[in-house]
Amino acid sequence: MIKLRSILNDSFRLLTCLSFKKTINILQLAFSYLISRFKVVPFQSGLPYAMSIEVSTFCNLQCTECPSGLRKFTRPTGRINQDFFNQIIDQVKDHLVYLTLYFQGEPYMHPQFLNLVRYAHEKGIYTATSTNGHFLTTENAIETIESGLDRIIVSLDGLDQETYATYRVNGNVEKVKTGLRNLVNAKKEKQSKSPYIILQFIVFGHNKHQIESVKAFGKEVGVDEVQIKSAQIYNFDKEDKSLIDDNKYSRYGRTEDGGWQIRSKLPNRCWRLWSACVMTWDGIIVPCCFDKDADHRLGNLNDETFNQIWKGESYKHFRNKVFTNRKQIEICRNCSEGL
Repeated sequence: MIKLRSILNDSFRLLTCLSFKKTINILQLAFSYLISRFKVVPFQSGLPYAMSIEVSTFCNLQCTECPSGLRKFTRPTGRINQDFFNQIIDQVKDHLVYLTLYFQGEPYMHPQFLNLVRYAHEKGIYTATSTNGHFLTTENAIETIESGLDRIIVSLDGLDQETYATYRVNGNVEKVKTGLRNLVNAKKEKQSKSPYIILQFIVFGHNKHQIESVKAFGKEVGVDEVQIKSAQIYNFDKEDKSLIDDNKYSRYGRTEDGGWQIRSKLPNRCWRLWSACVMTWDGIIVPCCFDKDADHRLGNLNDETFNQIWKGESYKHFRNKVFTNRKQIEICRNCSEGL
């Protein structure tokens, strides 16, 4: 379920974040990536037009496939400092078009989260986030609208408490439903065209039967889109019953011995290494959102500028590894890029 008018409004907001300089930069990125694919040797020109910044690694839930929720990180837990965030935005604002204020953790658990959104919005950057929906009180919903946030994903992986809490451990399904309604109502009251509200439903074996029901619920509440998403797992054991062997709703397929593996053939290339990057709350730059524990540290923004890291030897080395044998990189073996 997608509202055409909402998509047009959302697309227009994204286009307004494009300047001539940013457009030329995107063309540079695309051209250098095409050359790299043709020569099978990484050549990079330009700076990323998209970026994810981790707001906080704290989370109120303990989702069964989430390193943050399961407290399995080896890296420090914390939240980004407002001044440090502002410094980073000032470095990247001239080439950045799309900013996701989320990596791990629950962004609304950062006391200044919406101030972070406002700062990036004021710099002409399209802003997006993802939340479990437990903090969307009436007040927070109104402040979210006023912050200028362009897009928000609210996860709701079940319509009754038992189904929902099977994955979202410690979660309250009614609180999320109320939060969604608060957000939609605040948007209407403020007569705002943003944010674009997505109700996201991650498909597992235990909740597949509610796919059509969640679409109907999204329509009833008035969200802009209901997004059905395949689950990501870390345990490929054949006894894992959380997955479904379905090309439409799963990124994994059965192996000959009954286990699971990613359906992607993992080609030796990755557009994300040209177009985007991820920064942890404490300034570590990692290749993408699949590197949840920051195993591949390509630089630290406390010690170097973003440009120095992006064009540095660590990044060059990692791009070369991807173009040589991507399957040797552990985070790539669970990547949906190329599906």
